[in-house]
Amino acid sequence: MKQAIFCWSGGKDSAYALHQILQAAEYEVKYLLTTINGEFGRISMHGVRESLLEQQAAAIGIPLLKVKVYQGSNSEYEQQMAQTLLQAKAEGISHVIFGDIFLADLRAYREKNLAQVGLEAVFPLWQKNTTQLINDFITQDFKTIT
Repeated sequence: MKQAIFCWSGGKDSAYALHQILQAAEYEVKYLLTTINGEFGRISMHGVRESLLEQQAAAIGIPLLKVKVYQGSNSEYEQQMAQTLLQAKAEGISHVIFGDIFLADLRAYREKNLAQVGLEAVFPLWQKNTTQLINDFITQDFKTIT
């Protein structure tokens, strides 16, 4: 089984992508990886509080890796992520999984950065029909908080 990190945003797409990955059993997800604004203690992507993030990871049962970014620049983000991912690679991680559905430029950016540290990207929800995704999400009894 391939060893992977899952980039966790705390949102519904992230939750559903993780669910699909775990059901398929092709990857062993060793860590959830989240970028946190170090000044505010919130997930950079959705603004979820760090305390809620920790509760999510505990409920899922997968260890959490936090990358804290203070200045918010791409260079700081890239440096912190590369350092974290290289450490994970040394532990046998070969893939990084994302819940992205659209935004080809973001996908290309992620793939480029991962290639620089010798890891491969996986996008299980990529370009899936969003109506079908939300219907599946609801049918499988997922819940969201707004």
